[in-house]
Amino acid sequence: MDFDAITVRASEDFSRARGRAMLTKIANFLNTDRDRLLSFNDVKDILKPKNEVYMGNQTVPIELVIGSEGRYHDFNKYFLPKREHLRHRWQRVDEAHLKDIILPPILLYEIGGVYFVRDGNHRVSVAKMQQVEFIDAEVISLSTEIILSPSMSTDDLRDAIIEYEKKIFYSETYFGDLTDFWNLDFSSTGRYDVIYNHILVHKYYLNEDIEEEILFNDALVSWYNNVYNPVIEVTREQRLLVNFPGRTEADLYVWIIKHWDFLKKKYGSYSLSKAADDFSKKYGQDKGKLPRFLSSFIDRILRINRKA
Repeated sequence: MDFDAITVRASEDFSRARGRAMLTKIANFLNTDRDRLLSFNDVKDILKPKNEVYMGNQTVPIELVIGSEGRYHDFNKYFLPKREHLRHRWQRVDEAHLKDIILPPILLYEIGGVYFVRDGNHRVSVAKMQQVEFIDAEVISLSTEIILSPSMSTDDLRDAIIEYEKKIFYSETYFGDLTDFWNLDFSSTGRYDVIYNHILVHKYYLNEDIEEEILFNDALVSWYNNVYNPVIEVTREQRLLVNFPGRTEADLYVWIIKHWDFLKKKYGSYSLSKAADDFSKKYGQDKGKLPRFLSSFIDRILRINRKA
């Protein structure tokens, strides 16, 4: 293949890649998270790895490269280019591929069994487009006990973390065995630590009235029966969960307890029922309104039709 033919081929490859990126964007417009390339910093913030180790040069399966440190806005989940300004550099990398020119190793972070690009995003994009199976990389590995998969979105990752946190909480506190309640579920990470601290605070107040220190297990059961369940009963009586789609009863417990504490400090005596109602009115979703993204999309369509 001569020089001009390679240039034309690389230009066509980029155009095809951009076209595929547009198609995946349209296919996922109701769930944009499914088309979004993972941000390494977002993943790092969620996983909170304890240390990192330099692993040297390795040959890495290209399918396991699932995110980027700094260019996650420029490529979609499949590393297809989302912006036209990427064309020049992308085509140069593709031309090198077509000429069988060996490029230096890219730089990657490894975490949870998958990889994120430190440097070399265009080379990963071209490699995926050209169905290359492996790529040479210089790797730094970050430790975590969570195993990630190439198909994970940010939401999937968050769910995996929550499930891991739940497993640790239940195994270390014997929460399920003590309460026979196995559905203490959350929609956000870090909530089980909040619950653990609530139990410790409850234990502290229980110990104020007795000489012999109460056991943690007894404090946990007391908290569940006398603190958690009363809040949940109020949320069910007022049917508050319907105002918070995608959330759980345990989410509401954490929020309402915090809101109730704020109201008591501000007004003095304040009932739990009134606090729950006030929280729902201030922060619950208006059931008569469309979700914001859908309402915005419909408005754009109407404006286009009016101009036509």
